Parts: sequence; C-alpha cells; structure tokens
Amino acid sequence: RKSKSLTQLELADKLNYSDKSVSKWEHGDAMPDVEVLAKIAKFYNVTVDYLISEHNQNDQDITLLDEKSQRRLRGKKLIITLLSISALWTITTIIYVQTLIWSKLNLWMLFIWSVPISFVLLLIFNAIWGRHRFSVFLSSFLVWTIIASLYLQFLQYNIWVLFFIGIPIQISLILSLKLRN
Repeated sequence: RKSKSLTQLELADKLNYSDKSVSKWEHGDAMPDVEVLAKIAKFYNVTVDYLISEHNQNDQDITLLDEKSQRRLRGKKLIITLLSISALWTITTIIYVQTLIWSKLNLWMLFIWSVPISFVLLLIFNAIWGRHRFSVFLSSFLVWTIIASLYLQFLQYNIWVLFFIGIPIQISLILSLKLRN
C-alpha cells in the first residue's frame, strides 16, 4: 500500500471496505476473506500466495509483474481476442463465398449477424481477463447490434419500433454500472 503511496482510506475505497478493516489487516488483528485477497492480489499484480506467505522486505523473489511484463501480457490478451474475432469473420466470409458460388444464394445477413457475435466474443474474453467495467459498454453494443440485426433481417416488415425495446435495456445497463460503483 505504501509503495503505491496509498492511504488506508484510499485502498479501502478501491476494495469497497472501510479503512478500519484495512488497518486491522495490516496490524494482523483480522484477515480478509479469500475474495478480498484475490482483489488485493489483482490490484497489486501479485499472487494470493505471495500475500499470505512470509518474506523479507529485501526478498528478491517477488512475484510482482513489472510494467513491461504487464504491457506484454495485455498485448498478448488483446492479440488472442482479435484473432478469435478475425477467425469469426474469416469463417463468415468463407461460408458467404461458398454459398454464393455453389448455391447462388446471397447470404449478406451473415455479415450483419457477425457483428453481435463479435460482441459476444468480446464479452466472453472481457469476462475472462478484461476490465469488468467494460462489460456494461460491451453489453450495450451487443443489445443495439442485435436489435439492428433483427431490424435488417426483417426489413420488409418495417419494424422500426423494435428499437424501443433497447431503451429500457440500456437504462438497466446504465443502472447496473452505477450499482457496481
């Protein structure tokens, strides 16, 4: 905490706990539960094992990820995410071209529906290793792209009122974001 120049109150705010709890943890009067230990480990980029094991101040075997390693790890995660979305669009293109060549069908809607599927993939990868505050924004994009895809799929029926369904869903997503903060 001190190495990041944080007060007990600032750390407590980041963990959604009181500064008294942080003080008790630091003095050994209480132990945080496993979920809080996981949050602390993630915040400080260490393992939970590092937090609960004893070591010296001068211990060189610290499992802290340096800034360069963190950037490299984030870059790899981003590349994996983008590769999976690229694979989706490659498969979509292959299916489109094959159906166009073999059966003369024009399945352009495959590309339209690939947009919300891309957001599903982004939500999955964000849930695995992303920043969870982005999931509300990704969910918003997912909802609106599904609505737009449905509208385009059934364009001949002129169902523009479908977009009104997105309004309460969007409000719910915004409120859920406020609830998390």
